[in-house]
Amino acid sequence: MITFQDIFKSSFLENVTSVSLLDMTLALVLAFGVGLFIFLVYQKTYQGVMYSSSFGVTLIALTMITTLVILAVTSNVVLSLGMVGALSIVRFRTAIKEPLDIAFLFWSIAVGIVLAAGLIPLAVMGSVAIGLILLVFVNRKSSRDPYILVLRCADYSCELRAMAYLEEHTLRRAVKSKSAVKGAVELNLEVRLKDGDTDFINELSQMAGVDSAVLVSYNGDYMG
Repeated sequence: MITFQDIFKSSFLENVTSVSLLDMTLALVLAFGVGLFIFLVYQKTYQGVMYSSSFGVTLIALTMITTLVILAVTSNVVLSLGMVGALSIVRFRTAIKEPLDIAFLFWSIAVGIVLAAGLIPLAVMGSVAIGLILLVFVNRKSSRDPYILVLRCADYSCELRAMAYLEEHTLRRAVKSKSAVKGAVELNLEVRLKDGDTDFINELSQMAGVDSAVLVSYNGDYMG
């Protein structure tokens, strides 16, 4: 017959005190703080077309969830083996559209692991360093960044004049595609600007025989 004393001696209840309340609170608060920092950096460095606020919130939640899991794993060896088996069957189907999003996901997971391991200075200082690097390099604008110029000309002679004009007003140009029909020639060119100056496109569009000139920022993810 099971007595009340046997119940209080059960291994399940003994695990309640395996992680102190102070450790849990401190780890989760720090995880929330660093996760919020990761979220703010993500907002400042997002380069995609459609910003997803839910992904930013996911970064905070992922940091805290990882901290929670690692705290449980480090408190019990048997539990750690079961946790590995349980997590091995998890499959994620959501596609990552931006390559940089993968870095933020790994960053959140890594911070959660490091915080739960008790390496607080490493988690905080490492996150600050990573955040500053991302803010500097991702938001850096350069006049050498490529642009796509969609140029529509009336005929071949107009095309030659436009190309001569571009040779004078851009650092580099390369034809990506060209289509010609009767009475029109359309060119897609990759161009590098001089000092980021885009005023030349106004003069180009006014050139005789040029029907239209469209300049589009290009980061290599589309219009290949």
